[in-house]
Amino acid sequence: KTNVMFLKTHKTASSTILNIMFRFAERYNLTVALPVDQLLHLGYPNTFLAHFVEGFEVIGQNYNIMCNHLRFNPSEVQKVMAANTFYFSILRNPIALLESAYIYYKSNVPAFRSSKDVNEYLASPRKYYHSADHRANIYARNIMWFDFGYDNNAENDTEYTQTVLEEIEQNFHLILIADYFDESMILLKHVLCWDLDDVVYFKLNSRSQDTVHTLTPESEERIKAWCSLDWKLYLHFNQSFWRRIEETIGLEALDEEVDQLRTRQKELMETCLLEQEAVGKDHIRNKALLPFQSGAANILGYNLRQDVDNRTLRTCQQLVMPELQYTSYLYAVQHP
Repeated sequence: KTNVMFLKTHKTASSTILNIMFRFAERYNLTVALPVDQLLHLGYPNTFLAHFVEGFEVIGQNYNIMCNHLRFNPSEVQKVMAANTFYFSILRNPIALLESAYIYYKSNVPAFRSSKDVNEYLASPRKYYHSADHRANIYARNIMWFDFGYDNNAENDTEYTQTVLEEIEQNFHLILIADYFDESMILLKHVLCWDLDDVVYFKLNSRSQDTVHTLTPESEERIKAWCSLDWKLYLHFNQSFWRRIEETIGLEALDEEVDQLRTRQKELMETCLLEQEAVGKDHIRNKALLPFQSGAANILGYNLRQDVDNRTLRTCQQLVMPELQYTSYLYAVQHP
C-alpha cells in the first residue's frame, strides 16, 4: 500500500514512525503532504484543514503520504488523501506518556511550569491546570484524545466515550501500541504489505535516562483518573491490537519476526553508527543531525561512520535524520 495517512500523536514514538514514512516515500518516489510555508505541523493545535498542506490547490487529492503532526479532522483529511488511503495511528500507556510530556513540555505548558515536578503536579492537577489556559495546556491532560480531534476536557461519560471509540474504529484501519513498538512494526508491515527494510528503524526523538523521572505509585493511579479519556482509549485499543496480531500473524510467528527485525536493526547499527547507540546532544559531532531540544529533556541523536560507500551513507543518513531536518529536506525536493 502506498497511500497512507499516519496520525502522529504526541510522545508516542511517533517521530520514529514519521522517519519510517519519509524513507518509504523516498524509496518509492511518493508525494508527501507537507505543511504549508515550511511550517513543522499541519496547523496543529488547530483542527486540520486541507489548505494547511503545501500545494493543495495545485496537487489536490494526489498525495500519497501524510504523517506530520495534525489534529485529526476526517472530512478535511479526505480532501487531501485518495479514497483508498490506509489510516493508522499509535497510542502509548498514558502513565509513561504524561511523564514524558511533562519533561518535554515543561517550559511551554503553564500547568507544568507552575508545578515543581511531575509528582507535585499530579498530586493536585486542578491547582495548576486552569481551563482558561486550555489551549496552552493541551499536553497536560488527555493529549491523545485531543490529537484524535476530541475535547480533552470532556466528561468521562460512558455513552460519549463509547461513541468516540466507535468513530475512531471507523476512521482508522489500525491503531498501534508504542509500548510494543517492535510488535507494532511487524503488524504494520503485514497489514501494508511492506518489507522488513521498510519498517526497520533507529529510535528517534528519545531522551537520556537521566531526564526520566520516577512516578510514585500514587501518581500512576492519579494519571488514570486525571487522563481517564486517554486511559479508556489506550485500554480499548491495546485489546484490539493483540486481537489483530492473533488474526494476522499469530504470537509464535510474531516472535520470530520481531527477532528478524532486531537482527536487521543491529546489522544496520553496526554498519552506520560510530557508537552503536544514541548519544547525548553534546556528543553529536555533526550539528546538522542534532535533533530539536525541548524542555528539560536531553534529546539523543547519532554519530555516523564515514568509512562507508555513498549509497550506504545515504541509507544511514536517512535512518538518523531528525524530524525537522527531514521535513525541510523533503520540502526542498517537492517544492523547489
